[in-house]
Formats: sequence, C-alpha cells, structure tokens
Amino acid sequence: MDHGAAMSFTLYHHGSSVCAAKVRFAMAEKNLEWNGVYIDILKGEQFTEEYRKLNPKSVVPTLVHGDTVIPDSTVIIEYLDQLLPNTSVHPTDPWERAQARYWTKAVDEDLHPACGAVTFVCSHRHTVLKNLGPEGVKEFLASTPSMSVTSNWKDQKDGFVRYGFKAPGATEKVKLYDTYLLKMEDALKGGNDWLVGNKFSVADIALTPYVNRLAMMSMRGMWENGRLPHVTAWFERIEAMPNFKPCLIDWVPEHLTNDLRENGSASWPEVAKILEITV
Repeated sequence: MDHGAAMSFTLYHHGSSVCAAKVRFAMAEKNLEWNGVYIDILKGEQFTEEYRKLNPKSVVPTLVHGDTVIPDSTVIIEYLDQLLPNTSVHPTDPWERAQARYWTKAVDEDLHPACGAVTFVCSHRHTVLKNLGPEGVKEFLASTPSMSVTSNWKDQKDGFVRYGFKAPGATEKVKLYDTYLLKMEDALKGGNDWLVGNKFSVADIALTPYVNRLAMMSMRGMWENGRLPHVTAWFERIEAMPNFKPCLIDWVPEHLTNDLRENGSASWPEVAKILEITV
C-alpha cells in the first residue's frame, strides 16, 4: 500500500494504559489526528476474539493504518516517525538516537513489566475485585494469554491481583521501578532539561506515562521532597507541556482516576517502607 497516501489512523487504546498514553503523546507532538476505539482493559474487552485478531497479546495500544496493523507502542512510534520523518520525535544524531533507544528498550524490557506489577498491586487489584466479583475475577485472570506483557505475565498478574504486596516478586518490582527514577536523576544532572542531548525526544515521551502513573497513584514522594530534584523539575516541565493533560490525564475516566489516587494513597506507606522513604 502507499503508506503516505492515506493518513487515516485508528488507535485502539484505554485511559489507564501507559503504553497507549505514550502513543497518544507522541502523536500529539507530531500533530497527528486519529480515530479512537476505546478498549476497557479493566473489564476484559481486550480478550474478545475480534480484538485478539488485531493484537494476539490482548494488550493496548494497537494502531491500524489502512491495511497495516502495528500492535506495539514503541514500534508504533518508530513506524510513525519513518512515515512522517519531518516531525520525528527520535533524535537525528546517531549517538543521541542510540541513547534514546536505550531508554525505550529499557522501558519495554524492565520498566513496563514493573509498572504493570506495581499498578495491579497498589490499585488495579482493588478495582478489579470490586467491580467484577469473585467469578468475574476468575474469568478476567483466566482470559489473560500466557504470552502477554511478559512470558509469565498470566501467572504473575494472578498473584498480584490475589495477594497484593505479598505476591512473589511484588517487592522486587517496586524496587526495580525506583531504579529507573534514579537512572533518570543521573541523566538529568549537569543542567540537562531532557533525558537525551538536552532536547525533548522519544526518551522523554517513553518515560512520561510511567512517572505520571506514580503521580496518579499519590506516589510523588518517590521523587519530591528533595529526594530526586532533577526528576522533580523534569516532571514539572512535562506537566506544563500543552499536550500532557489532553493525552495523559483527560482520557482516564473519573472513577479510575479516583481509584488510582485513593488506592495508591492507601498503598503508599507500604511502597515508602520498601524504598526506605520517610513519610
């Protein structure tokens, strides 16, 4: 197909999905318009046979452009930048591009699974248990494909939903999440406003939803109060960007925003204890 001929994009997404938020943010920075299909991942709408044909891992986002289907957020952004290089969010300098790729690779391999774990342990488990009931929870957990966020995500999610902080690996995921805030702090030292080459790029776009997830779960204490001053200043710059609120806040339903804030606030003392943060 002539990819440049028809710039009609359909994005399958959800308000609480960090990966979907990443793509919405990138598309906004590229000034791209798109049609949305909202998939409620907390009700299990990603497990329908129709959606699995688009995305076998049953996750969001998925981008459909003509007859092309791209089901991975990092690949979606790379695809859009190759399609429309004049508004690329990837650095043009080869070394800086490589540094940005280190961040996006780390997000995919480490930070995203950690975020899924921490989000379910601290908040989503309460939302799912409250909204679906015992039988609905069984169906929700059983519907997760064996190969999804990670190769063992099905079993891990089951444990995180059922046992919270007592689930195997939960404490380690909290600590892993924190290591990326520490890596960001190091990258931003020396007067850098942004993570790579002191220019806003896909690296900042990729990390934004993960820091915002902690903020929405009332866990700004992981960087505020003098703990990570450079991350604090970076996130203030991010929150001041015109596309931040429309892409990362406004799509989250009010009830889910409330759940993240309230459940996260109740979980914060346990997270702070794990990270040895005084509250």
